[in-house]
Order: sequence, then C-alpha cells, then structure tokens
Amino acid sequence: MTPGPTTADRAHASPQHASPQHASPQHASPQQASPQHASPQQASPQQTPAQLALPRHALSHLDALESEAVHIFREVAGEFERPVILFSGGKDSIVMLHLALKAFAPAPVPFSLLHVDTGHNFPEVLEYRDHVVAAHGLRLHVASVQEYIDRGVLRERPDGTRNPLQTVPLTEKIQSERFDAVFGGGRRDEEKARAKERVFSLRDEFSQWDPRRQRPELWNLYNGRHAAGEHVRVFPLSNWTELDVWQYIAREGIELPEIYFAHEREVFQRAGMWLTAGEWGGPKESESVETRLVRYRTVGDMSCTGAVDSDAVTLDQVIAEIAASRLTERGATRADDKMSEAAMEDRKREGYF
Repeated sequence: MTPGPTTADRAHASPQHASPQHASPQHASPQQASPQHASPQQASPQQTPAQLALPRHALSHLDALESEAVHIFREVAGEFERPVILFSGGKDSIVMLHLALKAFAPAPVPFSLLHVDTGHNFPEVLEYRDHVVAAHGLRLHVASVQEYIDRGVLRERPDGTRNPLQTVPLTEKIQSERFDAVFGGGRRDEEKARAKERVFSLRDEFSQWDPRRQRPELWNLYNGRHAAGEHVRVFPLSNWTELDVWQYIAREGIELPEIYFAHEREVFQRAGMWLTAGEWGGPKESESVETRLVRYRTVGDMSCTGAVDSDAVTLDQVIAEIAASRLTERGATRADDKMSEAAMEDRKREGYF
C-alpha cells in the first residue's frame, strides 16, 4: 500500500522547468509557428473536432478521480485544524487512506484515523485495520458501542443489529476530540440520500445534517467555513462508483481483507440475505445454518451485512461480477438501509454518515 506520485503531480509539472523552446513562443521555428506545416498526426482528417480539442496527455477516468480526491485531501489539510479519517477496514476507507498516503507522500499523513467499533465487526476486518495502522505508523481513535451499552447510554435493539447505535459514539467522539473535518468513504452511487450530499457537507453543533444548508461547489471550489461547535464531513470518493473503486484497487495493487473474495462461510438466510452466524443474535431457531461459497461487497456490522453467492476469487473476477450487477452493494446487502424508504436519510439527519 506504499503510494507513488499521483497522476496530478506528474501532469501539472512546474512550468519553470520547461525548455526555452516550449516556454517562449517567439523562439518557435517557422514550422512550429505556421499551421500549414503541421504534421499529418497533428491535423489528421480522421480526427473529429472533439478529439482535436483534447489535451495531448488527457487523463484516464481513474486518473481524473484520483486527482480530484488528492486535491480534496490537500484542500482539507490547508483549511482545517483537526481533520480525521473514518476508517472501518472496508474497501472504500482503504482506498481513501491510500489516496491520503499518495496526497502527502513522502511526508506522513497529517490525519489520524477514527473507527466506530460496534462489537460485531468481522474479525478479518479488525485484523486488517490493526495491520494497516501499525504498517504506516498511524494514530487510531476507537469509539466503542459496547462501552455505551455497558454504561446504560445505549440499549440493544430487538433485532440484534448495532449499526444504528453508532451515531452517539461517533458524534460524541468528534465533539470530545474537537475534530473539525471528518473524512468518509460515502459515494453518491450507493444510496439516494448520499446522492444529495456535497463533497464538503456541513454539520451543526449536534452533528446533524440539513440538506437545505448544502453549499454550491462550482468549479471544485469547497467552502469549509463553519461556526464554533460545527464540523464538516468530507467525501473524497463522492464521484466514484463501486466499479471505479475496484478498478482502482486492481490498478494500484491495494491489499484488501479476505472476506471481499469468495470463501466458504457458515451463513443463514434472513430477509433475502445471507448473514453470518455469531453472538449478535443470529440465527433464530427457525433459521438453519449452512456452508456456502460467498463473498462480501460491503463491510459493516455482522448483524446487518449480507454476503452474496460468488465464486470470484481474483480482482478480475470481482470486477467482471460487479460490471454485470444491476444492484448497488448497499441495496443488495445492507439490512439497515431496508428499515424504511428514508432509513439512510433519517440516520444522516441524526449525525450518522
């Protein structure tokens, strides 16, 4: 996961290093200055006007997405005092951390990480989280849902899921640590409430989200102004899709937890999803456990994250599988988003991501 220079860094090389011939038009040769001497490659009759208008070194769509995300990270570093990256060990937060490493290499990332631990996380994901933190010398803050339950602040839900219980530990951790910018891996293609989100999303002093307070972001200009007690949620992957994320992972050679690839696991079916058996309350007496070949498209609390039947064991196979899918990963595998039509938006208004 050691990053190299970004495409943006290479493409926007400092102009003072250009040769005199390129820097000063008056020194151009007659052939360079006169259009009638242009080579066939420069004015090929087969090229359309749109093709001729493209810069010679046009970025690929992954390069453009990477460049935008790197710009967002650097913008936050310049505007805010205490940013933090939400890191769950899922693919989106892993890509987000990789981009942050690239944005500031060879210097260390100037942000710490924050994980909301529900107590029902997948062991493989927690192991990966600790490995990444140690490998890059990062500081990790953990907000524990179990601690709030033990103190009587929160109560277990009848269905056993703890994902909706993350809001209070998250918001109180943000307030106690005085974080003024919080990076999240949310993408607009995931869910309709997230499609409304700006890249810089203002939250009030109670960490609540009001869609009417969203600010325009014309020409990639981001407004980070906020009053005392408020903070800004920042989404560098807003314009990415699930397929973009996987293609970028393949291109960059980013390591992932094993549960993202097909493996045999004991699961049971509930509400049309294959859930992992565990101490969180599943399965019930009427639900039978079976061993199936599955993988996970998204990673959250074990009680609400479903696996999908899959034999994809390589990145290329996963990419082909996603390209053929017509359901988003949250729509297909997240029980917490199916509680109501506005489940995600309701939680966002309360302070959830």
